[in-house]
This record gives sequence, C-alpha cells and structure tokens, in this order.
Amino acid sequence: MNKLFRISTLAALLASPTLPMAIESAAIAQVQPAAPPPVAPLPAVVWTRDAAEALLTYVEGVGAEGLDPDTYAPERLRSAIASRDDAQLGGAATDTFMRLATDLSGGAVRGNARVDWHMTHSALNAGAQRELMARAVSTREIAGALNDLLPVHPQYRGLKRALAQTPESDAATRALIRTNLERWRWMPRGLGARHVIVNVPAFTAALVEDGRVIVRHRTVVGAVRTPTPQLNATIRAVTFNPWWHVPQSIIREMGGRFGSDYQVTRNGNQISARQQPGPRNSLGRVKIEMPNDHAIYLHDTPAQALFSRTARAFSHGCIRTQNVRDFAAQLLAPTGEWRRPRIDQAIAAGRTVSANLAAPIPVYIAYFTAAATDEGEIVRYNDVYGRDAPVKRALGAS
Repeated sequence: MNKLFRISTLAALLASPTLPMAIESAAIAQVQPAAPPPVAPLPAVVWTRDAAEALLTYVEGVGAEGLDPDTYAPERLRSAIASRDDAQLGGAATDTFMRLATDLSGGAVRGNARVDWHMTHSALNAGAQRELMARAVSTREIAGALNDLLPVHPQYRGLKRALAQTPESDAATRALIRTNLERWRWMPRGLGARHVIVNVPAFTAALVEDGRVIVRHRTVVGAVRTPTPQLNATIRAVTFNPWWHVPQSIIREMGGRFGSDYQVTRNGNQISARQQPGPRNSLGRVKIEMPNDHAIYLHDTPAQALFSRTARAFSHGCIRTQNVRDFAAQLLAPTGEWRRPRIDQAIAAGRTVSANLAAPIPVYIAYFTAAATDEGEIVRYNDVYGRDAPVKRALGAS
C-alpha cells in the first residue's frame, strides 16, 4: 500500500476490532502524497551484426522446439543485417529476441487457447527479457541465453527427440508433439525434487523423486461436462475419515435431497451441507489436502469399480485416486510416523484425523496428450476434453 500513516494512527488501527474499515477511514483522512519509487534504467543494448547473425541462426533452427521460424520474421532480421542502418538492425534484433524470450520462457500460445490452464506463469517480464538480452549480446551467448529459458524436464527433451525423428509427411504426429512441447513451456520450470504430477488425459497420478517415478496410481478425473482444471498447488497434509463439504454446484444437482449421513443447514433459499465420514462418504476414507482456488484435490472414493475402466472421466472435477492409502503412505513416509498399518488403524477408528507432511510437496494437475518414451517413441492419450485443437490452430499446426 503506497500510503503513509503516522505511527500513533497505525497503532490505533491495529487495536481496532473493525480493522478494514478503520484502515480505509484513516487512509482517506491521512494519506500523504508519496514520490514514486525510482525506476532503474533498462540496460542499453547495442546489437552487432555478429550477434544478430547468431540470433538469425537461432530463429532458423527454432523449429526443433516445435515453433514456426516464420513467426519471428527472419526476413526482416536478415534484411536489417544486410543494411548499413544500425537503428534498423537494433530494432529488428530487439523485437526478435524479445518475442523469442516471451515464447520460450512462457509459451507462444496464450489467451483463450489455454483452456482452463491456471499454472503459475513462468514467462519473463519485459524488464527481465531486456536484461537477458543485454547480457546475451555482451557475452556473445545468444543461443545459450535463449536455451536457458526452455523447460529442463526429461519429457520436453524426449518430445524434441521424437519430433526430430518424425518425418515431415506425418503432419498429424508432428502437430501432436508440437502441441505438447508447447504445454511444457507453460509449466513452471522447477517442479521440485519431490512432487506429484497428475496427467488428466492419462488418468494417472505419479509421485516423482529426483526425476524418477516412485509410484503411479490410476485416477478418475472430471467428466466432460465438469472438467478438471489445470493448476498447481501444494500438498500439506492428509486427512483420514474426512467430512465432505458439498459444493453449491452439487447441492443444486441434488435438488436439496440428502441422505441420513448429511448434516444440512437451511437459511431461506440458502442450503449448506456436509457428509459425515464413513464408507459412503464421497471422498472415501482419505483426502489429500492441497488448498487451491478451484477446490480440487486428490481423494479416495467408494466407487472403486470405475478404476477398472479404460477411460475414467466421471468426477465433478476432483481426482479420485486408486489405492490412495498406499499413496498417502508414500507422501507421509518422511515423517517416519505414518506407515500403512497406522493409516489403516486411524481409518478403522472412524475419527477424523489430519496428518501433516514432513515437508510440503508441490502437485501439478496437467494436460498432456502425448509423452515420449526413452526410446523416442510417442505414447498417445485421448484428448478427453478436446483441448488440443485450439493449441494446434494457434501454432499453425492443425
């Protein structure tokens, strides 16, 4: 907040039982004009023709990343290099570098084509791009600076190898690979040494440690009419015998009809409901606590038969996880306290118990319709929500 308060006023505000209104009133009465903070000047960048040539070479080879070189106006840059106009050279090279830095660090496809994608954004802002460009030109490391923006995940490298091995005549496979390379550029760069990744089209959830999958479980994901959003969150605890607080959207579907195991509160037309723990609870006996704005989490389910299906898009958006007690034991293993027998005992006791993780674990609910094997082969997954088409169109790959 860019407002200045006297110390005595601030102390009074902190003691007020109506803090928000007190702050608002005091701010209106006592605001003092403050000088804007000084803005650091952006570094000057003087493009040499050698540096611009290196940039042009990078553009011409950017197809290896699944991007279209023509997007970066190579003819404009080539013409500027051939000219004797330093201003023209600087303008063309700067525009090209900045566009590349944006697309490599955060993805070339933006806006509505990123359907329901809510991951933490990884793209560099304009100031960081400018600093990177100045450093790249001064050190003559154009390619190195741009390559450092790319995802480091083994799947990205695997998909690149698969793209290089796929003939130009196989346009459909190339478009699929390019689409999923692009999605990896949307992902946060550091996923964490220990993390969980859910791939919605694959119907799986995996615990990864130091780049190696420790366990992989089948999942049931959101139905087509209630799709699972793509997001990242942090797992902090596991709850055994959880209550289920019924979302308003599901309350409306239920039409106000609840079983005897629900606690229902009615206030006029407003209804709130929660389902008590037990074998019929919609969350089953285990809930993975990962607070997020979309109320999406991993959990158990009484509908175990659905895990035998090949296509498993049946939920209201949350991730039902098979053998979730084993999954919880893996998440809690570093505590040294919650092995599988104790988990079973806690569940059998029937009481709601929360077990904190030894350390928070990031979780990523992603959407990849293709994966690369170690041999460079492509594994395809059904595009359950039809989200590939807008990405392909934006990439010019449809």
